[in-house]
Amino acid sequence: MDRLFYIARDEEIINGEATDIYFLRTVDVLRAAGLDRVRVRAEFHVVNLPRNYRWAVFAGLKEVVNLTVTKELPITIYAMSEGTLFKANEPIMVVEGNYVDFAVYETAFLGILRHYSSVASKAARIKKLAGDKSCVFFGARVVHPAIQPMVDRASYIGGCDGVAGVIGARLMGIKPSGTMPHALMIVFRHATGDHTLAWAWFDKVMPSDVPRIVLVDTFFDEREESMIAAKLLGNRLYGVRLDTPSSRRGNMEAIAREVRWTLDLAGYRNVKILISGGVDEEDVIRLRDVADMFGVGTSIASHQVLILVWTLWRLMMRRVGVGYR
Repeated sequence: MDRLFYIARDEEIINGEATDIYFLRTVDVLRAAGLDRVRVRAEFHVVNLPRNYRWAVFAGLKEVVNLTVTKELPITIYAMSEGTLFKANEPIMVVEGNYVDFAVYETAFLGILRHYSSVASKAARIKKLAGDKSCVFFGARVVHPAIQPMVDRASYIGGCDGVAGVIGARLMGIKPSGTMPHALMIVFRHATGDHTLAWAWFDKVMPSDVPRIVLVDTFFDEREESMIAAKLLGNRLYGVRLDTPSSRRGNMEAIAREVRWTLDLAGYRNVKILISGGVDEEDVIRLRDVADMFGVGTSIASHQVLILVWTLWRLMMRRVGVGYR
């Protein structure tokens, strides 16, 4: 094995190796038959949207263009802008050129656009339901680390207000967003006997521009932990995160409302509530009246897949254009 991870290298994708074998064979056959100058138009579109989808979000164009320009493919691309909404059977990208010049890239083009657009579309649906409530993508742990930045970017194009992934955020020129893991409280509990010291040390160590959002569902009742955190950090406490699995107490909405009522009664109305842990569309609808923020990972990263295809049309003109419009 010549690599540590089963991922394609940049140069392999650029050289057309990240493809299905039948495209390589097709090019060989067409060249042998003297059909290497057949000019075509390839239209990319989604035949049917997933159930309950009325629209989707186009994303991934930047990487398709990067591949095309780097390889200097003699083709012309026409496309929607990333972030554009589209419907089924609506052309989202068109490629013109000699078929043999880009045949082996069908796999890469479709894979990039399908994955990007699928993630972006699910993120958009979540954000649309969340409305003015903040939505941060927490899905880095759901995908292979090699594609974390890509999934972060797709979710951001779809409408997420931030991402937790360090590399993805850096490549997009934004700051990563996040809180703290259960492991922090557990380590402090075992080492000192007091897990609330994790909050105090987090407040002491983190820069001032990092919001003090503490996890309050690890050892005690969420209401109790929220009050301890509020008294400990005072006006420095920005929010509390509820990540309680359903197997613990059951109804997340009831828990969140209890926490909100308790904090308000004690005068901590400015403390926000962030809800994470298996959040999907139905959860956002049910919880958006009590939550201020959502951390959504699995439902966006493990999205409904858009069935993206391309259709070839023969062109009579011979001139080959190079560019992106």
